[in-house]
Amino acid sequence: MNASLAQVEWVALIYLLVLVGSISAVGRLADMVGRKLLYTYGFALFTLASLGCALAPDITWLLVARGVQAVGASMLQANSVALIRTSMPAGKLGKAIGLQGAAQAVGLAMGPSVGGVLIGLGGWRWVFFVNIPAGVIGVVLGCLLLPRTRVKAPLVRLDWPGLVALMPAVGALLLALSEASRSGFGNPPVLGLLASSAVLFVVFVLLERRARHPLVDLSLFRTGTFSRGIATGLLSYLVLFGVLFVTPLHLESEYSLPPAQAGLLLTVLPVALGLVAPAAGFVADRSGARLPTSAGMGLAAAALAILVWPSPSLWITAAGLAALGLGLGLFTPANNAAVAAAGHDHQAGMVSGVMNMTRGVGTSLGVALGAAAYSLAPALADSSGMPGGSGLGFQMAAALLAVLAAVAAALSLLGRPSVPASARLRK
Repeated sequence: MNASLAQVEWVALIYLLVLVGSISAVGRLADMVGRKLLYTYGFALFTLASLGCALAPDITWLLVARGVQAVGASMLQANSVALIRTSMPAGKLGKAIGLQGAAQAVGLAMGPSVGGVLIGLGGWRWVFFVNIPAGVIGVVLGCLLLPRTRVKAPLVRLDWPGLVALMPAVGALLLALSEASRSGFGNPPVLGLLASSAVLFVVFVLLERRARHPLVDLSLFRTGTFSRGIATGLLSYLVLFGVLFVTPLHLESEYSLPPAQAGLLLTVLPVALGLVAPAAGFVADRSGARLPTSAGMGLAAAALAILVWPSPSLWITAAGLAALGLGLGLFTPANNAAVAAAGHDHQAGMVSGVMNMTRGVGTSLGVALGAAAYSLAPALADSSGMPGGSGLGFQMAAALLAVLAAVAAALSLLGRPSVPASARLRK
């Protein structure tokens, strides 16, 4: 398409900005008009936008189609956990969210490999064409199988002032993190975007405290389980996507692995996550979230500590990635179930929207911090006379992520003994 690098970067960035910026509003709207309705329409919109992406004649068309595709994705993501919460009987919420986590892990494992095959066989447009049959199946199954929303929030005017403050706040934060992954956090535009985002978030909080029908009910954060779950969830996504970003760079540079082999080795992480997630959800249903979340992030911190050692063999690297996947697989279903059970049934979409917005921010933050640590190592090596290279960069990134995983483990452990999510839902 003769597009510049900056335009190509926006193909990914516009999707993330629209998705994360709109997901809370879509979740609030779904609580009022029905989650099945918006979820099914979201599948249809995502499918049509995928067709638009596949047929794009120029970069402008592709960017617009990606923005529309992100709106459809927000309609899906804002309702996914909410539909599980309001549909599952008591005692099975953790197991259900564990199965969802396993499905996400399988998608994460297959995505890069399938994408590479599609591009190799038919070009980049087939990455979007493949969504069309999947989307049609999703719309049909959604209409036939998903339950209607029985408990709805009162139909009130959407909190437009809150939305007007939230979207640019999230957008400025994501733009800052995207730029920081390339030029570092000391870059003046990055600092300016971070400051703007902080100011807008303060404005958003002030508006929500005064709003009669807020976009996000801030009283949810007064509950330790919810606020702690959101904070540790953000750290877990940061750790996951930080590792997913720096590991392929390290494998290709340090071990001279071709991209296909590096990607294959990396899949041990999501595969391990997917294998243990359903069992972890079952444990959370029986004993609460405290044990699996603290143990899971503790295991993740230990696995990352193994990767900090200089020049581990490929087998040790693979074992560390698998252990990290097991730790995150223990943590994620239990934490998501605990957060999803917060609030009332008519707030399930709002809660689901906040959870998925956290995932988007954690993803961007993980890439930015991982890239910053990875790229900072050569400069430190030059100034101190230490041997540098990708090995030191990977060690610095793994050490930083290990510390953040340990912080998440401590937050999970220091919380009061948890009640199973099913018990809170019965109450």
